[in-house]
Amino acid sequence: MKTVSVVILNYNGKSWLEKFLPNVITHSTYADAEIVVADNASTDDSVAFLKANFPSVRLVINTANNGYAGGYNDALQHIKSDYYVLLNSDVEVTPNWLEHTIQFMEQDELMAACQPKILSYHEKTKFEYAGAAGGFIDKYGYPFCRGRIFDNCETDNGQYNKSGEIFWASGACLFIKSAIFNKAGGLDADFFAHMEEIDLCWRIKNLGYKIGYCAESTVYHVGGGTLNKSNPKKTFLNFRNNRALLHKNLSSLQLEKIEGTRNLLDYVARFKNSISGNSDDANAIRTATLEYHNNRQKWDIKRMQNELQQKAHAVRSPDNTGIFNDSILKYYFILRKKTFSGLPAHKFSK
Repeated sequence: MKTVSVVILNYNGKSWLEKFLPNVITHSTYADAEIVVADNASTDDSVAFLKANFPSVRLVINTANNGYAGGYNDALQHIKSDYYVLLNSDVEVTPNWLEHTIQFMEQDELMAACQPKILSYHEKTKFEYAGAAGGFIDKYGYPFCRGRIFDNCETDNGQYNKSGEIFWASGACLFIKSAIFNKAGGLDADFFAHMEEIDLCWRIKNLGYKIGYCAESTVYHVGGGTLNKSNPKKTFLNFRNNRALLHKNLSSLQLEKIEGTRNLLDYVARFKNSISGNSDDANAIRTATLEYHNNRQKWDIKRMQNELQQKAHAVRSPDNTGIFNDSILKYYFILRKKTFSGLPAHKFSK
């Protein structure tokens, strides 16, 4: 039986731990599973609370808050298991959530990472923004999900009850084989937070592995526990990191083909926020774009490192399953296709 470590990254999240940790402990019945809380240098009394109330939970203490990406990289150096499960502290799990997902992944040696069905904690019949029924990406780098395109979250009517391949798995509840996590170089700490799981999944797929969605496993996510959706810092991280993951994971020729259009789309997003009175978000997009362009040399180096990893560790050609070879913006805002089922299947790489 494979060993599993459920790792919850915590930063000043005592209230989330108090609310959701008992549920995780109750339903993590997999025989060789351990629960770990990785504290990201919290300044509240999270650590004291854990020691006093959850002595069975293993505690790893990071010396600094290096965000989601760096925090997990720091903590996972001290954890040895066949599988890591990176779980947000604001997630309610369900019976056999581990068993179902591990069983699904074990059926395919190329299945490197996976997510369960992610529903909203507050509206339990609806898919949750951060992951829903599995992540996809369009040709210009815009991520979306089965069950959630932009801000439109579908009701779960069983329409995505079939497990299978996706492009990226949500960092809110990310199952990943530890050997492949390390082979791919872990999360990119320069991202700090947001879209780092998409970058990691893309690098893994470029090594020839698969990313999956397990419909038999369900969790409920509160969402927005770290940064509110309208927070300018989140806007900055999303725009900068999205440009960076394109730069890192596309070849220079592939990037050149889309970059002009993507620059224009970022300008349109900035202009739209500006005329709508969202000056903070408009400024965040401007700053993100400038930072991305000012650090192109760094992203070039990271691309070269990824290409070297591919030469050294690839098990087959890159797996492009889940790329939507068109613009999701066009289908959503112009053609008014608000659900995943409304997108043409032939536009997806398989």
